[in-house]
Amino acid sequence: MRVAKDPNALAAIAAEWFVRTANARPGNLRIALSGGSTPKALYELLGSEPLRARIPWQRIDLFWGDERFVPHDSPESNYRMVRQTLLATVPLPPARIHPVPVDGTPDEAARSYEMALKHSYGADTLDPARPLFDIMLLGLGRDGHTGSLLPGQPVLDQRERWVDAVMSGREEPRVTLTYPAIESSHVLAFLVSGSEKAHVLENVRRGDPRLPAARIRTSGAVIWLVDSAAAGGQP
Repeated sequence: MRVAKDPNALAAIAAEWFVRTANARPGNLRIALSGGSTPKALYELLGSEPLRARIPWQRIDLFWGDERFVPHDSPESNYRMVRQTLLATVPLPPARIHPVPVDGTPDEAARSYEMALKHSYGADTLDPARPLFDIMLLGLGRDGHTGSLLPGQPVLDQRERWVDAVMSGREEPRVTLTYPAIESSHVLAFLVSGSEKAHVLENVRRGDPRLPAARIRTSGAVIWLVDSAAAGGQP
């Protein structure tokens, strides 16, 4: 766990970590982005000079860990937030940008996104020796959710599909990567800020099985990038 003094310092630490990690990985990279407020400052930094010039965009395919089932131009859309903060300034071809579809039904969108992931991966079955994602960015909700793996929802027991629809637990339906897809990552990076997250962060790191984020089991690396408030005042 790396602790930053405040949200701005957290974004700076996360940006440097992202640049180093992306450049250290060989070949084409599949990266899954998180929505929410905490990574917004990170995306703004990654899209600004000089960091933008240090990232191997020509090798990167961007995916999303979850999405609200709303139009892509909705203020609630994770894709829209990334488009405004990052995609508007980086040299990433449209063919390498893979937002979650939001047409048809949520289940149809989930199946379509799973097909896109399998096409990019080149197989229908995940190989533990070959991660689906090189970098997976995740957030943490006050109820212990990550992505849209919400407490008490059937998606928590989904071990076959890579992507699933979440029809309740929030005002709008959502489409989310499931545990198998999230766990198939070379490195998982949780970005967490705010004193309201301190208690749940502590319990997730202790492995409380009641919290969805604590149920992730991966052979990849897990890094926690948090600010001092989320770390309970730890400097």
